[in-house]
Amino acid sequence: MKRIFLNAFVIAGLGLGLTGCKNDNKEAEVSEAKEAASAEAEAMSFTVDTTESVIKWQGEKPTGTHTGTIKVAKGSFKANDSVIESGTFVIDMQSIEVTDLEGEEKANLEAHLKGTVEGKEGDFFNVNEFPKATFEVTGITEEQGQSMLQGNLTMKEETKNISFPVSISKDGESILITSEEFTIDRTKWNVNYGSKSVFEGLGDKFINDDVSLKINLKAKKA
Repeated sequence: MKRIFLNAFVIAGLGLGLTGCKNDNKEAEVSEAKEAASAEAEAMSFTVDTTESVIKWQGEKPTGTHTGTIKVAKGSFKANDSVIESGTFVIDMQSIEVTDLEGEEKANLEAHLKGTVEGKEGDFFNVNEFPKATFEVTGITEEQGQSMLQGNLTMKEETKNISFPVSISKDGESILITSEEFTIDRTKWNVNYGSKSVFEGLGDKFINDDVSLKINLKAKKA
């Protein structure tokens, strides 16, 4: 299937490398990339409403917590009733925003995450070189009454398949996709800055590998 991205996720990508203490959110299952899903002929097409869709992230470290958002640049999928059969989404990594800080502190952290600080381009997401992340649906299953969305998440030219819990509902001719909060290990996508699993001797200056994400998507019938 043609890639356009999710970062849903993602994701959202999605994964922002800012966390420090293990949280209680469900950890996404991560595996090697899988074949993209294909839809049946009768499936209906939907286009993501980018003004109503957002990926929220939260990161912690020993000295505190940061929160923020990432925008979904575009996306489309095919669904039969409320069952997603295929889809691709794009996350705008240049839209990374920090929501718990203001002024210079906010600007400085956003610049560091985006990699727009000279000499620190590769610490996190290097958005000038990798401006987009993609999420490509590979399937959806039911586990203990919970819908699990699976897809290939590509960031920084690294692709892994992730699975995370979602709720899917209809609102007129729109479909709402809302994930539970879940975590991904950012180092799986080569976002290694401050990781104790990658670097030794960090003491309490480390940043946890896990990143918490929550995806909210609204899509309208095409």
